[in-house]
Formats: sequence, C-alpha cells, structure tokens
Amino acid sequence: MSTARPGPLSGCTIAVTAHRRADDLIAAFERRGAKVLHAPTLQIVPVADDHALLEATRRVIANPPDDVVVTTAVGFRGWIESADSAGLAADLLGTLEQSRILARGPKARGAIRAAGLVEHWSARSETTAEVVDWLRDQGVGGRKIVVQLHGLSDPALQDSLRAAGASVRGLEVYRWGPAPDPALVERTIGQIGAGAVDAVVHTSAPGAQAMLDSAALTGQYDALIAALKSGRVLNACVGPVTAGPFVNLGLEPLVPDRFRLGALIRIVTDRLTDDNARSIETEHGQLVIRGGAAVLDGVVLPLGPGPRAVLAALVAAGGDVVSRPALLAVLPGAEDVHAVEVTVNRLRTAIGKPELVRTVVRRGYRLAVETAGIPS
Repeated sequence: MSTARPGPLSGCTIAVTAHRRADDLIAAFERRGAKVLHAPTLQIVPVADDHALLEATRRVIANPPDDVVVTTAVGFRGWIESADSAGLAADLLGTLEQSRILARGPKARGAIRAAGLVEHWSARSETTAEVVDWLRDQGVGGRKIVVQLHGLSDPALQDSLRAAGASVRGLEVYRWGPAPDPALVERTIGQIGAGAVDAVVHTSAPGAQAMLDSAALTGQYDALIAALKSGRVLNACVGPVTAGPFVNLGLEPLVPDRFRLGALIRIVTDRLTDDNARSIETEHGQLVIRGGAAVLDGVVLPLGPGPRAVLAALVAAGGDVVSRPALLAVLPGAEDVHAVEVTVNRLRTAIGKPELVRTVVRRGYRLAVETAGIPS
C-alpha cells in the first residue's frame, strides 16, 4: 500500500491551469501533501527578440509618451530586458523617467520600482479598465499614451482613450499561445468532470477561458460545467478578473480577498481542509473521500475510479447498508452485480483493512462506522 507525505492536503488532487509561475503553485500545494495535475491551457510566447518590439522601443525613445500604462510585471520586465539586450535600456529608462507611469496593480508597481522608476498612480482593482477610467477622469486630450499589453488585451479600452482625444500606442512584449499539450488539457478536463479532481486553480482570465473553450471543442463542456456547479470541484481564481469567464456563466468561483498567489494557496488549502462533507468516523479512524484517493486515519489510499465510487457511496450512506444494485449504478461501465463484488474486493485490498467494508448477507455492504445500533 503506497502512502503520500502527510499534510493538510494529503489525498487531494489539484489541477493547475497556469503556465507562468506555475512552479510556485505546484510546489506550494505539493508541500501540503496534494497531488498536482499541471495542465496549462495556454502558454506565454515571449517576443523579447522580436524585431517589432525593438522598433517599438526605439519609437518610444524617439517620441517620448506623456503616460505609460504598465499592465503586468512580467511584461514590463521583459520590455526592459529586451531593451537591455539591444543596448537601449539606458535610453528607455531615461525616457520613462520623464513620463507619468501608471501601474495596473501591486505586481506591476513592484516591477516598475525594481527598474529604478517610480509610478505616479496604481489601480486598486488591478484592472486596466480602472487605469483607463482614471486617465479619462484626469483628461487625456492631446496626450501621448503607451500601453504595455498583456497577451490578450481589450482593444476597446484603448479605443476609449482615443475617443477622449489621446494618441495611444500598444506595446506587445508577450502574447498568449495555444496549450503546450492539448491532449493533457483534454484529459484533465475529463478528470474534473468525472469528480476525480478536488480543486482546479486559475491565475489568468485567458487561461480560464481557454479551459472552457477546450471543453467545448472536445465535447466535455456540459460535464465540466455540471461539475463546477455541483460544488464537487473547488473552482478557485486568483482574482475577480481571472474569475470573469466563470462569472459570465453564472458560476461563483472562489476568490481570495487579496489577489495574490499566496492568498490563493491559503484559501484553497483552508477550504479543502475544512470540507468534511465526504468524511466519516469509522472503527479504524476518520475516513475522508478525495478526488483520486481516500484518507484513512491520516494515511493516503490511492484508489481507482471504481473502488472510489463504491467507497463514496458507502460513506454517503453513513453506515447504512447499500445494496448491490445501488452500487452497480455508481460503477462506471459496469453491467452486472458481479462487477460490484470484484470492485469491493479491490477496494478492501487497496484499503488494507478488509473489515472496514462489511458484507451484509443478501442485502449488500456497509462501512464499519462508530455508530451504535447498526447490525453486523
């Protein structure tokens, strides 16, 4: 019997859809005992060596902007690094020192300061829309504005500044590309829909939308949405912008109060740790059902789909007898009650404590729970 390292998330399976900074999320969840499925739904394609970016940088230096909107830390750092590789960093930084620099949020602000610059203003909501609204309120008639784009920017925001009289230039440092492994994304969506995943974590709106789009293209959209609506799968987003594609569908993702990876990790850990809806006290300790495993008295028990489905039905019964036909109904692909008997034997072997699942002659099976009065 294999076991996982003990931790608050022992037995949990968490899907991470992020590409950028995914290592931080994965390491944090694995330290807490979770199994992580990394299935990036998009990938960042840098254009730091792109001739177009260097030409755009030269135009910024030659025709300094009045305002510079920094939308992402990774994009701003990439811009400075690209300029440095072409021997333009000193000229670019000197130009930006003379501009009014606006940050979309704290991460962008940190990158600005790391470059030795000081932002004029930072958006509290961490949205480009708030930056645009602030600029329009200040008045942008005749002003030259450069917007550092972030993969999938909304051109309507730039158009609103143009409509208010500004001259706007978008500067692309990276763009979103397709998933590195579409087949992996498809398999992961299937596991989410089947309830084999305890939580799915998103760090960007484009990545969240890409998961929904992939589900639609592979015929798994209805199953995915049903799983997210049911509450069987914790759907967590780093902030309200990332949650947007789900909110538009009437879903309510989990969003931390502070829109940071650390806060996201904490709230997912707390919610999964506190979720005891699928747990029961047995004669052999607490039994908790997770997406791809069970945890019995602190020991992680990896289970296949069949044994896990049977165990979940027995836990839901709370120690009452579950008939063979009822267990057959929850077994994927099973056709007769003999499959139930085979699966129960596999379950007993995986648990390592056969007496936990008791046979009730001519009636079915039940768990050996700590409840008085249940007949043997």
